[in-house]
Amino acid sequence: QLQLVESGGGLVQPGGSLRLSCVASGFIPDYYAMGWFRQAPGKEREAVSCISSSGGRTKYVDSVKGRFTISRDHALNTLYLEMNNLKPEDTAVYYCSRSEASVCYDPVGYGMDHWGKGTLVTVSS
Repeated sequence: QLQLVESGGGLVQPGGSLRLSCVASGFIPDYYAMGWFRQAPGKEREAVSCISSSGGRTKYVDSVKGRFTISRDHALNTLYLEMNNLKPEDTAVYYCSRSEASVCYDPVGYGMDHWGKGTLVTVSS
């Protein structure tokens, strides 16, 4: 059974950093692009980033470019999201996702067909 389990969320002050992790099981992650979405209170879920199956290509939405870094470790079947210079508007539940394909499409997040249950990130002083 396909599972995506996120961890690493928490409370952080503005300007701080967090690293999210997502452990994948029930499928071979090496064959699929993966990504991160987020949903802020009262807003729709939005795509944040995507990484290709090989890890060689990445995409980000404009609001996180230069601050967030997506990466993956094939040996550990784990996806990461390194978040730096966090802002209050980054507060959201963050979801790991798996694509139907090996590449990242435009717009970011297109083609994702499975999501985890999420981890909450709160940016506040």
